[in-house]
Amino acid sequence: MKAPGESFTPEFFEEFYAKNPDPWRFKTSPYEREKYAATLNALPRERYESAFELGCSIGVLTRLLAPRCARLLAVDGAEAPLAEARENLAEMPWVEIRRAHVPADWPEGGSFDLILLSEVLYFLNPADLHTVTDQALRALRPGGDVVLVHWLPPAEPPFPQTGDEAVQGFLARAGDALQPLVAQREEQYRLDVLRRA
Repeated sequence: MKAPGESFTPEFFEEFYAKNPDPWRFKTSPYEREKYAATLNALPRERYESAFELGCSIGVLTRLLAPRCARLLAVDGAEAPLAEARENLAEMPWVEIRRAHVPADWPEGGSFDLILLSEVLYFLNPADLHTVTDQALRALRPGGDVVLVHWLPPAEPPFPQTGDEAVQGFLARAGDALQPLVAQREEQYRLDVLRRA
């Protein structure tokens, strides 16, 4: 178990998936289905040359996003869900599924015009969030888009940060480097789309 205030570790997620291969009901939840549709509808461009999805899990959103990308790198910090993700995307050779736990394993040398950070930033403590923000800014091409989608109600187990705290921390760290395009707030989640100046 993690200590309060620490970022969630890969071991936490491995144990979490060992208990349930779809712990957040990505395949069956009406909340997830509606949120995925809203996320795709909020994308400012119909197509992206090179995209990066952090926290792909079993690849449900990845599969929906893939047709809009010429190349898509999707990563997760736990190995357990990636076998299903690879199976779900086997017929899409332009999608790469990889294990990576950020900030330690951010894909070095990657350059993207879309970075999707959906339901992941609140798993990080403020120091790691600052590092991930810096990594995202270095990897985002001029004119590229960042999409943030985050759960708002209290979570169990408690996350290091709330959804609002994580997004506000990301925005504060990014400063003027990112300009807001979409700020959508629903009862259970917020969706923010930002563009690199």
